[in-house]
Amino acid sequence: MPFRVGVDVGGTFTDLVVAAEGQGLYTTKTLSTPGDESRAVLTALTKAADNFQQPLQTFLADTDVIVLGTTVATNAMIQHVGANLGLIVTKGFRDEIEIRRGIKESMFNVKLEPPFPIVQRRRRLGVTERLNYLGEEITPLDTEETIQAIRRLKEQGVESIGVCFLFSFLNDSHEQEVKRLIQQEFPECYISLSSEVLAQIRDFERVSTTAVNGYIGPRLSRYLGTLRDRLTEMGYQRNLYLMKSSGGVATVEDARRRSVYYLHSGPAAGVIGALSLAARMDQSNIITADMGGTSYDVCLIHQAKPTMTTDTWEERYRVAVPRIEIYSIGAGGGSIGWVDKAGALRVGPRSASSNPGPACYGRGGVEPTVTDANLVLGLLNPDNFAGGEFTVDRSLAEKAIKEYVGDPLGMSVTEAAYSIFRIVNANMSDGIRVVSVQRGYDPRDFSLMAFGGAAAIHAGLQAEDLGIPTVTVPEIAPVFCGFGDLMADLKFTEVRTFQGALSSIDPAGMGRLLDEMAATAHAMLPQEKLLGVRVDRYADLRYHGEVHEITVPLNPRGQGLTSEDITAAEENFHGLHEQLYAYRDMASGVEVVNLQVDVVGQVEKPDLPEHPLGSADASAALKGTRPVCLDAQQGHSDLPIYDGPMLQPGNELAGPCIAEYPTTTIVVYPGQRAHVDRYRSVIIETSHKAWQGI
Repeated sequence: MPFRVGVDVGGTFTDLVVAAEGQGLYTTKTLSTPGDESRAVLTALTKAADNFQQPLQTFLADTDVIVLGTTVATNAMIQHVGANLGLIVTKGFRDEIEIRRGIKESMFNVKLEPPFPIVQRRRRLGVTERLNYLGEEITPLDTEETIQAIRRLKEQGVESIGVCFLFSFLNDSHEQEVKRLIQQEFPECYISLSSEVLAQIRDFERVSTTAVNGYIGPRLSRYLGTLRDRLTEMGYQRNLYLMKSSGGVATVEDARRRSVYYLHSGPAAGVIGALSLAARMDQSNIITADMGGTSYDVCLIHQAKPTMTTDTWEERYRVAVPRIEIYSIGAGGGSIGWVDKAGALRVGPRSASSNPGPACYGRGGVEPTVTDANLVLGLLNPDNFAGGEFTVDRSLAEKAIKEYVGDPLGMSVTEAAYSIFRIVNANMSDGIRVVSVQRGYDPRDFSLMAFGGAAAIHAGLQAEDLGIPTVTVPEIAPVFCGFGDLMADLKFTEVRTFQGALSSIDPAGMGRLLDEMAATAHAMLPQEKLLGVRVDRYADLRYHGEVHEITVPLNPRGQGLTSEDITAAEENFHGLHEQLYAYRDMASGVEVVNLQVDVVGQVEKPDLPEHPLGSADASAALKGTRPVCLDAQQGHSDLPIYDGPMLQPGNELAGPCIAEYPTTTIVVYPGQRAHVDRYRSVIIETSHKAWQGI
């Protein structure tokens, strides 16, 4: 029996989804193991093997593919636990990573501290070499000076070296020579070349992206190497794939070499899962909301396409690789409630993560979290938390909330818990506004898809706050990112600089470069059985004089690129610019800056079973009532509690009520109604259902 496995390693939980031929989907969760994330993966796989009544070795031998989403790269940046990094640059440019473009995040804040130095100045060395703006050699690489720089970095204890020379995106010969010298002098060193990581214009973006790759690469590489070795020892003989931040998957070899492309790999999988489910539900405009234990991640999908970007910052370092635009805030179930020096209540961004976890876990956590507040409010069932795999202690949650929030603010425990609840909801609503209102979209034109273990508790309130008419909670919402891993295709991306006024571009020349890029990306496709191969082409366009670009699809209507294709791309650019910035400038010339090619290898995906719709009567799933507080002034009152797995397609629920599943809880708020659809998703209709924007 062949299995397909998707695993999402989060900051608090590791989620696993198994697609078994003819048996639907099996799902499970286990606590993550920070420091050695592979242990949690193997634990989850063991639970899956037990479910199918097989030894782990037999289960892995019968597994066709394992696709992994992970927060290892992201956490290395956030927690500043990356590699000891050295950087070799063109002489005279060692401080570019600090100078940037002369811009800081808060221009008028004279007390703004510099970002954490992922590469210290003494480990940034310049060497003699120079290419001109055409990529022609002006000054040869000084080999002896470069060897001395490598030896000096080795003596300083670096484990990773990044290399970024001026105009190397046009001619990588000097960087390749440095790579050869590093391998000669320091063979165990992790190497990041800007020409391999990000071969495009803008030197600061290249050096920053290359440095981030060198900083997180060794940690991700070790993790993937350890995991692959352990899987091999246990009998797994196929490829191990990793989710990219752009929404495709690629091989472990690519991930170990270009780790920067795998930041936010876990949340990207959730977006891919949402796209797959939305297509089956005939929804094209959705906002995804993924709330786990550590973060709240939102993404806008318009006309069945997620918003993409190359303009992102990670811990105040520029990362210019293509990725799904996901906005993240520290608002998960483990986010800590605290009182600041001014006496204001805050929630997050600090998280209790899985170790020690929320106070109610009884694992040593003493500060109150969102999970603790939800438990005190009665939104969570202490006897059925995480499917009953471990117990939670309400008294510990009450003690933490009283000590850290209630007493300092003169509130009762219930008032303090409700305040934490209200603040985290407001933070999450603001996160949705960032990806919608601030991008020129009206959230009322979208539905909200809520997944992750904690999202369905809060999503109904965000929808009410923003005027969103419906909320979809997938049946496998708690492990939805693992599901997304299985729904993703292979994707390999090439980016090259190709500058000029669009009106004077030679379509044939641009087409030849696109074909060359496609061939390079195609060569990276593994020898797997593919259903087909698709090539997607894009151009970064801007008005003359602008400093930011918009990525626009290039859609050749024939074999080659034509002037008509370029004209269509230009018209598309004007429309996108107007949507984002509220104007189009037809008098200004349009420039092309970079080209991008995605080669997509389409793979077999598990199917979601459909069920016939039955009776609207959900009384068979009603298992009782529980005191729940939805308003601090009114206190706790009894709410109907439904057994989620007992709900059948066609069942309807009237709010306020709660549906409990083994690893998630759905809250239907007053004035809302819900029904179970043919995919066993719960669809919540808010008081804004009359809005006809969808």
